[in-house]
Amino acid sequence: MNYLASIGSYFIMIKEVFKKPTKWSVMKQLILKEIDELIYGSLGIIIFISFFIGGVVAIQTALNITSPLIPRNLIGFATRQSVILEFAPTFTSIIMAGKVGSYITSSIGTMRVTEQIDALEIMGVNSLNYLVFPKIIAMLFYPFVIAIAMYVGIFGGWVAGVFGGFSSSADFVEGLQLDFIPFHITYSFIKSIVFALLIATIPSFHGYYMKGGALEVGKASTTSFVWTSVVIIIVNYVLTQLLLG
Repeated sequence: MNYLASIGSYFIMIKEVFKKPTKWSVMKQLILKEIDELIYGSLGIIIFISFFIGGVVAIQTALNITSPLIPRNLIGFATRQSVILEFAPTFTSIIMAGKVGSYITSSIGTMRVTEQIDALEIMGVNSLNYLVFPKIIAMLFYPFVIAIAMYVGIFGGWVAGVFGGFSSSADFVEGLQLDFIPFHITYSFIKSIVFALLIATIPSFHGYYMKGGALEVGKASTTSFVWTSVVIIIVNYVLTQLLLG
């Protein structure tokens, strides 16, 4: 029953976020700040991880091609499919759930502990709109991060494949072009947008409704990461079944 109550409270929170909006002159600054914190501030770690994940996929594919009858362009094909379909949108989102989600939960939770949220309510400000709405809008730019992760991941696969001696550049590029389905890019971006909304709202929920002191802020951050990751994995399965099944 506690889980059902939490789910109900979550959807009530989403509804309240869009009520009584903060005036645009204030909201604009909040949105720009969140874009800088959540999107721009995450590019470094995403680029680093994507590059090496792409490289690992290429190397593992190459090492599993034991028959001389299997064409070497399979390395590029497998790298493209793995990075675009799963590693860029899903693996990156779980990392973002840890980095961005923990930041969101701890920042809102600290405001709850220090009674800053109560002060906003006393001043007549819709605290949910003020705190959560800018994060939702900022995370709508998340597909741009995923696009960069796709590019860097495939580039990492090319570097590992070519410079590791597993494939020629021509074979790798041929594999990238082999049986390409444009809808796979659309599928990845649809997943990215859904994951972005989850990353913005689930940690906000855990931060906003937490009780206790500084110790509970840390516990709430851990809990929000776990639940965000679990929901992302479940939603990933559902969306894959709906869009590709």
